[in-house]
Amino acid sequence: MATPSDVSDVSDSVAAPATAAAPLTKPSGAHGTPETELPPIVPRRRIGRGLSATAALLVFAMVLVSVVRNEAFQWDVVGQHFTTAAVLDGLLLTLWLTGAVMVLGFLFGTVLAVMRLSANPVLRTLSWGYVWIFRSTPLLVQLLFWFNIGALYPTLGLGIPYGPELFTIKTVNLLGPTLTAVIGLTLHETAYAAEVVRGGILSVDPGQTEAAQALGLSRRRTLRRIVVPQAMRSIVPTAGNMLIGTLKGTSIVSVLAVHDLLYSVQLVYNQNYQVIPLLMVATLWYIAVTTVLSAGQYYVERYYARGSSRGLPLTPPQRLRIRLTALRARLHTLTAPGTR
Repeated sequence: MATPSDVSDVSDSVAAPATAAAPLTKPSGAHGTPETELPPIVPRRRIGRGLSATAALLVFAMVLVSVVRNEAFQWDVVGQHFTTAAVLDGLLLTLWLTGAVMVLGFLFGTVLAVMRLSANPVLRTLSWGYVWIFRSTPLLVQLLFWFNIGALYPTLGLGIPYGPELFTIKTVNLLGPTLTAVIGLTLHETAYAAEVVRGGILSVDPGQTEAAQALGLSRRRTLRRIVVPQAMRSIVPTAGNMLIGTLKGTSIVSVLAVHDLLYSVQLVYNQNYQVIPLLMVATLWYIAVTTVLSAGQYYVERYYARGSSRGLPLTPPQRLRIRLTALRARLHTLTAPGTR
């Protein structure tokens, strides 16, 4: 038969585990309810990431120092010719060629894309054949072909079929180097722009078009208000890459003696024999313009990303503001009174 003292010993031994676990809880609140104390969160140490970043920064610093301190670049000569009239005239012609070719290329490319998506087999075949031919031949071959088009067609005329001609003009007088460059680059760009536009249109869910037709919207309005805005999410990134590629690709027209940026630089270093500094002038201008175009592409992509399921990407100023806020909060925590 158990005595009262034995019962108290058993109760004490049963309550012992609860007493041992007491440090994991603490009273909180007005009612004194126990609250579990969570262990501190320690960020994971990524040693490999830090070592790789340090090695990359070290290599970058070594390359930067070697470029800056290398006297063969002749940075003083680069500064002298960076804003000369000849270089700036070539830069303006390069920008004009890039803008004209991109506008005309996407204008004609959109027509080809619509033809490719048409139910008419003749239009589909002609559009496919154009894209096939101009994507299969190098750009330099196309430019040289158009530059020598006078050998095939010495004169161009307009008149009545099988009747008298109203007027004729010699091809040599009509197609100069600059116009030849515009024609060759535009025809080449049209083939790629057609595929970009076609791919963007095909990326839109067909259910969008079916829903618009169910609402009674016309085909043109459906294309303009529903299909194109959604297709631009796929078109803009590729079109931005094409724009930058066209900017750099215009340098190939220097073989036609078109006074673009590269040809203007070549004329200068053929006179003073400062080849490396003048090439650095052209390189820096290409980098500067490409940087501006890349920034514009980023904001255009962000504009057409509205309404998608994912949130809008942060702009560089917004990212900088968030990092500065986090840094300010961390400094405030470290300098707060009572912080060890």
